[in-house]
Amino acid sequence: MSRPLRIGLTGGIGSGKSTVARVLADCGAAIIDADAISRQVTAAGGAAIPELARQFGAAMITADGALDRDQMRQLAFSDPAARQQLEAIVHPLVSQETLRQSALAEAAGAACIVFDVPLLVESRRWRQQLDRVLVVDCTEATQIARVMARNALPREGVENIIASQASRKQRRAAADSCICNEGLSLPELQALVRQLAGSFGL
Repeated sequence: MSRPLRIGLTGGIGSGKSTVARVLADCGAAIIDADAISRQVTAAGGAAIPELARQFGAAMITADGALDRDQMRQLAFSDPAARQQLEAIVHPLVSQETLRQSALAEAAGAACIVFDVPLLVESRRWRQQLDRVLVVDCTEATQIARVMARNALPREGVENIIASQASRKQRRAAADSCICNEGLSLPELQALVRQLAGSFGL
């Protein structure tokens, strides 16, 4: 059995990366969502909770036993040391679960595994595990407008998130394929992704 093609999918917040992942899934790709895994390990009963409570205190855990994501986001953006601490706890657990899901997808005969990783370019460990990197790109103005509309975050909050991520230039430099999701209707974006999926053997 041939090894599945391993695609890294990334893009800044509000770029449309999740929509691209859904279309690739519809085309038959196995999707491994690093963000969803991160939410899973920091949810009530998640594997990261005991160590997060120990490192950051019980005040950072909600009444139902999950990580207080809003409070942690504010701390991580204002304190680089806290952010490193958080990543040192969460990232190894995400990595472990990613490997487990990847092995299951391969055993199930997936022709293509897409790793949906928001911080793929920022992380040094990802590139050597992938055959190709697919970047979803758009202008910062579009990112800000989309995220403000979708998440009801203030402009400054969105700008802080964008500033904490790799730049558009860095992401595009790391890309083997790039989808420019600027001014496209949903059907146009879907058609572009389906066309690209053909080159992934889907």
